Amino acid sequence: MKNPHHFPIRCLLPILALAFVGSASAETKPLKVFVLAGQSNMQGHANVSTFETMRLDPKTAPILEAMRTADGTPRVCDKVWISSIGCADEEQTGKLTAGFGAAQNGPKIGPEFTFGIYMEKMVDEPILIIKTSWGGKSLNTDFRPPSAGPYEFNAAQLEGFKKQGKDLAAMKAEKAEATGVYYRLMLEHVKKVLADIKRVYPDYDPKAGYELAGFVWFQGWNDMVDGGTYPDRGKPGGYDAYTTVMADFIRDVRKDLSAPKLPFVIGVIGVGGPTDKYGPDQQRYKTTHQTIRDAMAAPASMPEFKGNVAAVLTENYWDEQVTALKEREKPIKQEEKKLKEEGKLSRDEQKAELEKLYAKTFNPTELEILRNSTSNFEFHYLGSAKIVAQIGKGFAEAWGQLAGKKDATN
Repeated sequence: MKNPHHFPIRCLLPILALAFVGSASAETKPLKVFVLAGQSNMQGHANVSTFETMRLDPKTAPILEAMRTADGTPRVCDKVWISSIGCADEEQTGKLTAGFGAAQNGPKIGPEFTFGIYMEKMVDEPILIIKTSWGGKSLNTDFRPPSAGPYEFNAAQLEGFKKQGKDLAAMKAEKAEATGVYYRLMLEHVKKVLADIKRVYPDYDPKAGYELAGFVWFQGWNDMVDGGTYPDRGKPGGYDAYTTVMADFIRDVRKDLSAPKLPFVIGVIGVGGPTDKYGPDQQRYKTTHQTIRDAMAAPASMPEFKGNVAAVLTENYWDEQVTALKEREKPIKQEEKKLKEEGKLSRDEQKAELEKLYAKTFNPTELEILRNSTSNFEFHYLGSAKIVAQIGKGFAEAWGQLAGKKDATN
């Protein structure tokens, strides 16, 4: 499909000495290329069915308006195209819209949707997003960059293997084989797309060239729960190794893509919201969660990355309201379990009794939010478009600040 937009002749503005790849003509602006990478939360598990409740919050109602057309269907971006691998069995390409999230039980969105929407508002150039995301992958092994060196089992791990009677040589060989696989797959796909951009973006102008403009990383869960790699994860500094490898990752990505100052945005895992707001049931996770968040954000404070790496605290986009509603729902869930165990009422009678409790406990708006704003597990940000859309917008804003762009999020 041909792009109906024509780009006027104008001078190119320098943006943080970004790496330019290809040649740029004086007639059109180069294609801006953004790489988005990570694990399941970069894939995105927010079903489109959760869009509608965004209208109920004044903070997210304007974002919803940007996400949909006048008839309520998901927006299709005219100037943003995407190539995505990892979310489905095969590569997905096309103009950016809803449906480029995780394929299972979709259509879903990940951060790419609002990232592209707000990036389109922010820059007056065509945009290509290259997304590589696979569920259940770690930085310490799967995405481990070359300069981090081989994964080394620590003494506690080796002792544990020995007690379990495992073949240490086989364990080491297996780990070595798995190390860096997804780092390499990520780079291979980026280079494949850039080698034949017209395959993904039909209106690409080779004379104008392209500009590798930014990289967004959103990962962390698998490292957070890995007590073997991080034996002191519940203590201050327990995830320092993550910071070290993350810094190596940034350096290696820039080197391997020939983009020494490539703006880099780190999405800091924030499932559950700010730890200082954790309830009684979350207290046992508080230190661990905060420690890895600090470790993930730390590279942005390193002198070598000043002004070209940003950390986005996704905890700030957590839906505290729905968390509170789910807490209030717990007694109803307990009653539901009790009714099923007793078996005195028919299924319809049980449903009627529960509906009475819901009506007594929640007003109609609260019920709509409780029932329609989530579609997945807590570790997938509840499968909430309200949360995921804000995350994508936050990533775009962080890039804009690094690039010296005027905020264009309204």
